[in-house]
Amino acid sequence: MRAFAVDTVFGTLAGLRCGREGAPRVLALHGWLDNAASFVPLSAHLHDSDLVALDLPGHGASAHLPPAADYLLIGFLRAAFAAADALGWERFALLGHSLGGVIASLMASAQPQRIERLLTIEALGALTEAEARTTQRLRDAMAAYALLPAKQLRVFPDIATAARARLQAGTGDLGEAAALLLVERGLRPVDGGFVWRSDPRLTMPTAVRMSEAQCRDLIAHIECPTRVIYADPAQNYFPDALRRERAALLRHGELIVMPGSHHLHMDDAAGVAAAIGDFFRAG
Repeated sequence: MRAFAVDTVFGTLAGLRCGREGAPRVLALHGWLDNAASFVPLSAHLHDSDLVALDLPGHGASAHLPPAADYLLIGFLRAAFAAADALGWERFALLGHSLGGVIASLMASAQPQRIERLLTIEALGALTEAEARTTQRLRDAMAAYALLPAKQLRVFPDIATAARARLQAGTGDLGEAAALLLVERGLRPVDGGFVWRSDPRLTMPTAVRMSEAQCRDLIAHIECPTRVIYADPAQNYFPDALRRERAALLRHGELIVMPGSHHLHMDDAAGVAAAIGDFFRAG
């Protein structure tokens, strides 16, 4: 995959791109604290697509949001559309993993006239919360903002040490090779070693979450053909019963469950590619 960058109202958004011009356009969105390298293993199997893997704002080589801005789902959604606009893409397909799958779901619901097909991995709709938790969540977020100026970036002496830290802190049994790919793109050099170049604000509590009813309304209004791929076993925050209930709301949906971890598109790229099949090429 080759590096690219586009200028948008969200600043410079970077990423990785491969494939051939004239092939189906696929905008790939990675998970929380990952980056565009998340799709490097899978890209080797998607030869018949014009695949653009974006670094979301605050991730990878993309710009951080201004200090007065917040990292909310609507902001990520608008940034992804802004990147597509900068590429000259009016209509395209979406491929999203985890947080990227959340964003892709909302994009397909928000502007159905632009999204041809939707494929999500380990996500469909957003993480939700009971309305009774609204005040406490907002208070927790405000308290975290007050502590942010005192946070210090950890300096890693080398890339291998950073990769081990990512493995220890990560979710979903991320494999070593996958961790190294993400870490190599996710670091920047400083005196004494390397630090994460992702925005520290990304680790703060989300100030607002939608309700399950709101999420289901959004999923029910996705109009394009949709394929959802989940790993078995399910993540504890997204149990199998819930993910099946959400998939059943899709107008033109298909659910595939296969053995694997949360990052199965990296650790089993060939298997996930087989599950994708000709989805993006279908008429």
